[in-house]
Amino acid sequence: MLDDAERECLDRIANDDNSGLADLFTRHRPRLWRMVSFRMHPKLRGRIDPDDVLQDAWVRALDRVEHLLASSANSTYVWFRLLVCQTLADLHRRHFGAAKRSSAREFSINGRWSPQETSSSLSCYLKAEGTSPSSTLGRAERAQQVDTVLQSMDPIDREVVVLRHFEQLSNTEIAAVLEMSEQAASARYVRALQKLKRVLELMPDFFDYRPA
Repeated sequence: MLDDAERECLDRIANDDNSGLADLFTRHRPRLWRMVSFRMHPKLRGRIDPDDVLQDAWVRALDRVEHLLASSANSTYVWFRLLVCQTLADLHRRHFGAAKRSSAREFSINGRWSPQETSSSLSCYLKAEGTSPSSTLGRAERAQQVDTVLQSMDPIDREVVVLRHFEQLSNTEIAAVLEMSEQAASARYVRALQKLKRVLELMPDFFDYRPA
């Protein structure tokens, strides 16, 4: 639900004062940055700054500010997240051309990434992280184990874990993004953790993720 500060910002926006929009964007910026950092294709990391993606999304928000008032009954963050996801999907399409020509396969209008994109981002992170150096063979074996676990998961369950632990959404926000009830979102999360038990055993620092 919206808190008093969010409602006050929306009141200002309704009175044609875009400082309310700026304050909301500033409030949500750290979480949006984390999302971009996690979702950005590995080949673009180091070439594209997440701040540049957020700047483009801010321009998009200014152009569509009237839609915020009509679609933010429970969460202004979910609205900003949608715009940032669309901006990032457009960026991927521009940089990868034919290989990414169908953005509908990557990202849908309701703010969901495709199962392949989510799995790729999660697998990339899990393979790259580790508590200590290991041999090339050890890393390869570990990567295969991670892939096996991820591919065995239901795509929505996998997405719930990413939204909760990497994007740090609340259960209410996850339910809004995935268009399901909060009870269903909670049940999905519990089931996903059971599936991820093997990953948790391999990576005890899994839930300590913080983007660099």
